[in-house]
Amino acid sequence: MAKGLLIDMDGVIYAGDSLIPGADQFIHNLLKENVPFMFMTNNSQRTRLDAVRKLAGLGIKVSEGHVYTSAMATGKFLASQTPGGTAYVLGEGGLISSLHENGISLVNSDPDFVVLGEGRNFTLEMVQKAVNMILAGAKFVITNRDPSPKKKGWDNLGIAATSAMIEEATGIKAFVVGKPHPVMMRSARKALGLETADTTIIGDTMDTDIRGGVQMGYKTVLVLSGVTKKEDLVRFAFKPDQIVNDIKDIHLPLPWW
Repeated sequence: MAKGLLIDMDGVIYAGDSLIPGADQFIHNLLKENVPFMFMTNNSQRTRLDAVRKLAGLGIKVSEGHVYTSAMATGKFLASQTPGGTAYVLGEGGLISSLHENGISLVNSDPDFVVLGEGRNFTLEMVQKAVNMILAGAKFVITNRDPSPKKKGWDNLGIAATSAMIEEATGIKAFVVGKPHPVMMRSARKALGLETADTTIIGDTMDTDIRGGVQMGYKTVLVLSGVTKKEDLVRFAFKPDQIVNDIKDIHLPLPWW
C-alpha cells in the first residue's frame, strides 16, 4: 500500500513570499520518487490554480491535483449534507468556485447554509444579513477558524474574529470544516487515496496540523520553521512523531515507512 504526505504550505514550504531553503528540493524528490503528496491549506480565498502559480514562482512546479484547500472540503461537505443546496456566502475566489463545482447555488435569501471564508469585500451590512439568515434557520458553516496574526497593518481580520461576531449575535456556534477538524483532515486523505495508517502530515503548527493529525491517527512531523517553536511544546498534551528544524531535515523513507 502506498504511503504519502499531507503538507502544509505557509511556514513549511514558504514564509510569506520567500521559499524556505530546501523546500524545492524536497518536493522535487517526492515527484521523482512518485511519493503521493498533497499540499493542504486552510486558505479558502485562494484557488488551486492560485496556489500552483505561487509555488511555481518559488521554483516548485506541481499540478492543481497536488493542492487541497478548505474551500474544496467545504464544497464537498455541503454537497454531502444537502445535494443541490443553497448558500449565502461571505467569502471570495476559491470558496465560491468550489461551491459552484459541488452544485451549491449562491443565493441572497432563504439559504440552506450561511458560509464564511476569508475575504475583504464583505460589509457589516452583509454580516447582519447573514445573522438574520442564521436566526431564521440557515446552518452556519465556516471554512476554518484561523486567528488573526495580530500584526499591525494586517489586511484580514481572520475568520476567528468574524465568526465570533456572528456567533455572539446569533447564539449559534459555527460548524468548522478546515484543519484541525476531521472533515478536512479526512477528505484530504481520501482525495490522495491513502489509508489512515499510511498518511503522514507535515506542518508547522501544533494547534492545527499536528493536533489534527494526532486526532485522525496520522503520523505527524513538526517543522520549526513556522509558528510553533521548540519552547512551545511543553504546552501540549500530545506530541509529533518527529520534530525537525525545517523541511530539508526530513529524510525519506520516514522511520515508520
